[in-house]
Amino acid sequence: MPIDESRAFLPVRIAVLTVSDTRGLAEDKSGDILVERLETAGHILAARHIERDERSAIVARLHAWIDDPDVDVILTTGGTGVTGRDVTPEALAQVQDKEIPGFGELFRWLSYQTIGTSTIQSRATACVARGTYIFALPGSTGAVRDAWDGILSSQLDSRFRPCNFVELMPRLNER
Repeated sequence: MPIDESRAFLPVRIAVLTVSDTRGLAEDKSGDILVERLETAGHILAARHIERDERSAIVARLHAWIDDPDVDVILTTGGTGVTGRDVTPEALAQVQDKEIPGFGELFRWLSYQTIGTSTIQSRATACVARGTYIFALPGSTGAVRDAWDGILSSQLDSRFRPCNFVELMPRLNER
């Protein structure tokens, strides 16, 4: 799909949340990839944090960033699997106004191209919460590359045609 070079690029302020019981910043390769990709694309890293796989802590962090006028988009990595400690989709469900089901569907289709049927173990999802986009990605480096390169790089580019998430941002809180 085309980038319309005649349109201005509008940088988006993005917060990155890694959900993990075991990773610190030094081990957060998936978070590093997201930061590198968003900054290379011209976006602004608004915040970065690592949160344990505790639903209440994830929800609290999401609420804080949703209410922060300096955060337009939240990217989470980790906690989207099917084990007992994987609670990121449940946390998103607690804060969301509208689900974006096409994101998870497209992510799994893209992921299938690289990991085959193992993609069914991913519960990658996305939503809008009080005017903020939230995308929940799996914790693997391959998954964050698939999500950014295959979906987010274009949908978070205001020049992408025929449409993109950025152009909808001013209207997300319409009633």
